[in-house]
Amino acid sequence: MILPRTGCVVESEGGAGGSGVGRLLRLRSDIYRCFTRRADALFELCDAMACAPGAVACPVELSLEPEFRRGHAMVYESLAHGLVDVGRLRRVLVDRLAPAREGEPLMFGVDVTPIPRPDCRYVDGLSMVQVRGAGGDRLMSGWPVSVLVGLCWGTSSWVDPLEARRIRPGGGSSATALAQIEGLLDDLAVTGRWRAGRVAPLVMFDAGYPIVWLAHAVTGRPVQVMGRVRGDRVFYGPAPAPGGGVGRTARHGARFVCADAQSHPEPDVQITAHAERYGRVRVRAWRGLHQALTRNGAWSGFPAGQALPILPGTLIEINVERLPREAHPKPVWLWHTAPEGTETDVDLLWKAYLRRFDQEHFHRFAKTRLGLAHARLTSAEAADRWNAVVLAAYAQLRAAAPLVADEPRPWQKKTAPGKLPTPCRVRAGFRRLRGHLGTPAGAVKPVRPGTGRPPGRKNPPKPRVPVYNKSDIALMASLARAASPP
Repeated sequence: MILPRTGCVVESEGGAGGSGVGRLLRLRSDIYRCFTRRADALFELCDAMACAPGAVACPVELSLEPEFRRGHAMVYESLAHGLVDVGRLRRVLVDRLAPAREGEPLMFGVDVTPIPRPDCRYVDGLSMVQVRGAGGDRLMSGWPVSVLVGLCWGTSSWVDPLEARRIRPGGGSSATALAQIEGLLDDLAVTGRWRAGRVAPLVMFDAGYPIVWLAHAVTGRPVQVMGRVRGDRVFYGPAPAPGGGVGRTARHGARFVCADAQSHPEPDVQITAHAERYGRVRVRAWRGLHQALTRNGAWSGFPAGQALPILPGTLIEINVERLPREAHPKPVWLWHTAPEGTETDVDLLWKAYLRRFDQEHFHRFAKTRLGLAHARLTSAEAADRWNAVVLAAYAQLRAAAPLVADEPRPWQKKTAPGKLPTPCRVRAGFRRLRGHLGTPAGAVKPVRPGTGRPPGRKNPPKPRVPVYNKSDIALMASLARAASPP
């Protein structure tokens, strides 16, 4: 049906896809309960972010939107002193995941996006982050945020954001991603989105993650892990059977060098397909390959008395005929592992990894339109609450995508029938839909202004907080050992 005087298309509760006004109302109510302190201000801040007509330049600008009924001081008051139950918020968003297709896994992606804060002297929790730009990558101080999203099939760039966890100084992206995976598996079991007997969920990573270490860390859990590996990696086949000779038994078999085609045996799986964007696609896969691990990096803390594990998996090579913007195509290498008894569908895996790039569109939209990187906050905890508000706003836009009528500008193309509007189109029409939904936030209470700062009293200077740098901390530790008496 169509809501009166809005033009907003609304599906019934039992419509295809299970979407409707009732589901959106329940989502808004559940998100409101995740704000445990300053809930009214935080939820109205979320509504103002979803309804704002343009890009969010800074948090206080959202106080000018009609959805935010409180004074501008409450914007920073709610971010500084509010509370968000991030675990409950993640479970609420997991519970809204669309079910996977029959015989296929739920798909998820984990990646780090930097929130740069250069030239900040009084901000806590800063680390060195890598920021991409037109002049090349640069290292600067900021907050690295590990983002976990749910992925789905289709031609749109929509994702289901589940969690944005700030990587604490010295924590590392690998340990943070592992904690996110474990929390995700627990939430999938509690909400019933995954049950025993179904295909294990698939979590995908970009290059830079120690994919073998992550696979070993989740051994015994019902999850598939797949990540991109560099083109110069070396793998090994299964160890040969012991021959009864003298010496230590070999742990590794034939050498497989990704960059050396002469070392590649006949693939176990070979697929040829055609994609409109990439032309001819050739996929080859070799099963039972593993890496020879060393005690450095993620494996530096492995017990000294134990041998490093051998984790066999499936190595996948993807070659395409062309890339957009006339870029030179290079082979893409993926390594995948799954729980014992899980059938490896190579044709599904390489297509699923292409959906992982939808997460990059979410990062861009959240930063440029919702203001994920534009909150100049001086507290890391306040930045965490801002990240939660951004995820809650995007989740509401995602749920409202089939409800909002597509009304393009005269110079824009109309969305094709059967497809969802883009996030920007949905955000442009969310205000009219929100006017018919109402809000769970309470009414504004009249209060008297405070007395303010007593005359003659000044704010004490804030202490400077150093930026976490792994090399500086290692240097300080070495100097301390050298200065200590023997």
